[in-house]
Amino acid sequence: MSSKILLVEDDQSTADFIASGLEQEGFLVDRATNGRDGLFLGTDADYQCIVLDRMLPGLDGMAVLAALRGAGVHTPVIVLSALGAAEDRIAGLTGGSDDYLAKPFAFAELLARIRLLIRRSQNVPAQQTTLSCADLDMDLLARRVRRAGQTIDLQPREFRLLEFLLHHVDQVVTRTMLLEGVWDYHFDPGTNVIDVHVSRLRKKIDEGHDRPLLHTVRGAGYRLGAER
Repeated sequence: MSSKILLVEDDQSTADFIASGLEQEGFLVDRATNGRDGLFLGTDADYQCIVLDRMLPGLDGMAVLAALRGAGVHTPVIVLSALGAAEDRIAGLTGGSDDYLAKPFAFAELLARIRLLIRRSQNVPAQQTTLSCADLDMDLLARRVRRAGQTIDLQPREFRLLEFLLHHVDQVVTRTMLLEGVWDYHFDPGTNVIDVHVSRLRKKIDEGHDRPLLHTVRGAGYRLGAER
């Protein structure tokens, strides 16, 4: 059964963007464009998560949140807001929200946070949100990669490639595994696309460090891990 999401957002372009993305991921989405309608729907229907804009006409998002909690509605709520200062996030979290995401945001991060809140509310063990190898670490929610505390800027495909490798630390990963797991190819396109991306990724994560982490295993594939 698909999870049902309530989206309370008065900006049509933002609402269209979020709803379209969620529906493509298999969610059912109900929408409200003001606080009063959002409160009515939130107290009247069974949702797995509510995405609530903070600045709403009719009734402010924080007032909607307070009314929902006062009515005994415990549905996980993510507050969206252009107010991203620490005191604003604290106010949102202490006001009863389960998460607070400042605008602008990446849809992938919103999606990850929604899924995490739904899993928590259903008492389903959460998937791992951080991956690491030696002094290299990846935060899947924040979409951030660091090595020795320094942030590494990766393109989306490079991020996906590194994520796949981090799920297979100290294992030999073949070209076929990468084609299927990173590029969604179930055939060999006969190009050097993997070699090019691995080379770029190796330069970004290993350059300037004494210990290389990304190794080529001749005739077999690649391995992410400390030298043996």
